[in-house]
Amino acid sequence: MKVGFIGLGSLGKAIAGRLIETGVELSVWNRSKSKVTGMAAAVADSPKELISNNDVVALCLSDSGAVTQILDGEKGLLTGDLAGKVIIDHTTNHFEPVTGFHEQIRKAGGFYLEAPVLGSVIPASKGLLTVLVSGEKAIYEKMHPYFEKMGKNIFFMAEPSVATRMKLVNNLVLGNLMAVLAEAVAFGEACGVEREKVIEILSKGAGDSGVLNGKREKLLKEDFSPHFSSVMIHKDLHYLQDLARRMKRPLLTGSVVKEIFGMTFREGLEKDDFSAVYRLFKK
Repeated sequence: MKVGFIGLGSLGKAIAGRLIETGVELSVWNRSKSKVTGMAAAVADSPKELISNNDVVALCLSDSGAVTQILDGEKGLLTGDLAGKVIIDHTTNHFEPVTGFHEQIRKAGGFYLEAPVLGSVIPASKGLLTVLVSGEKAIYEKMHPYFEKMGKNIFFMAEPSVATRMKLVNNLVLGNLMAVLAEAVAFGEACGVEREKVIEILSKGAGDSGVLNGKREKLLKEDFSPHFSSVMIHKDLHYLQDLARRMKRPLLTGSVVKEIFGMTFREGLEKDDFSAVYRLFKK
């Protein structure tokens, strides 16, 4: 299988590494050239070159603005020949432009699958992500072997933007759990219990969760090198607020937690792993 890949941030690089490990012949393009160093992949000069040389190109970018630039920018994907090509987008997008991405690529003769993922760097490197997919069913079925290389659980929801909306709903839970666990650990320490014991007790009780298990070592060692940053969960919860407004329904816990992660900007923690929100409560 030959695949082009754009977006080598923490998550994108982990996904790309997994694809290479499973035998995918990968070509990559990234705005920051330093991020392709050491990868067993061919390096394209532009997105246009990448789509010209591959029938499938995957994106894993920071937000919908970045996707728009990769599609429409100078030597972007849409300046190449997309006839019969498949664009798979792992970006956590805003629910509005993602619908337009489907239409743009369809008009250019290609196929677009929005495919945001649940999980971070470690599950990505092991092929254990959960993948949500919207798009044409026949193209999804054709690309299923690709999704199996990166995901343990794959859910198909045909209607455009539904996968994206569900990813935002998932991150409502993710952000809330991380914030409450961070506060609980800091609160337990303030009660005179050692941090390691606080985390162990929470893991045997109400705090037992994939989030605590995944962030245990970061909290213990205060190693907040980014797997998924506060700036990204803040962005996702902002998108969710826009969705709630569109649907004319309240977003209670999500709005509060968004502002908690917003405080990381003031403290200079926004680019650290989102588990660094612990430092706000510790303070």
